[in-house]
Amino acid sequence: MNRLVLAVVCLTGVVAVAEENAKVEDGFVSLFDGKSLNGWEGKEGMFRVADGAIVAGSMKEKIPNNEFLCSRDKYGDFELRLQAKLVGQGDNAGVQFRSERIPNHHEVIGYQCDIGRMGDKPIWGWLYDESRRRTFLVEGDAKKLGDVVKKDGWNDIVIRCEAARIQIWVNGLQTVDYREADDKIARTGVLGLQIHSGPPAEASYRHIRLKKLTP
Repeated sequence: MNRLVLAVVCLTGVVAVAEENAKVEDGFVSLFDGKSLNGWEGKEGMFRVADGAIVAGSMKEKIPNNEFLCSRDKYGDFELRLQAKLVGQGDNAGVQFRSERIPNHHEVIGYQCDIGRMGDKPIWGWLYDESRRRTFLVEGDAKKLGDVVKKDGWNDIVIRCEAARIQIWVNGLQTVDYREADDKIARTGVLGLQIHSGPPAEASYRHIRLKKLTP
């Protein structure tokens, strides 16, 4: 390898590292190394790493059950930032938080920041209560979401939890500002990256980083 080629390779590596570091803001910690599923657990074969992203599901086969890749650590008050993309015939995925796995079952229970569509409505950033109240706690403005959501492209998601308050933004648009009235609802739990059951689809997640708001 001549010196010029070596210099280009080294410079490319430095730029790549610098770009990756720039994605982790002050006070935030990366939860995904871009290369492996270290720190996460889920159904083998349903989740993989490709092109620096966690990819869930399949473009070739129907998704038989809702599946979740869950963090091994639990979080309470935090701000979570990530990018998500959904492609394929299936049109539903989501990001779980303050959640728990249901023993001996593929489902989890807890809050979900929804991703996808419901009929002709985009439901990105809507707040759903998975396997508990089984309903949308807050519905975002579908018209405004239609203007900002990038179909088949990467979308920025921010989830912020402080005590009873939950806020969600999609590409800078706030979709949720909710206060939990039930003191019995857990305020800590795992994070989860979902692919919904249904037709072939892939949900991809990258640049996952989190800042704890309380020790």
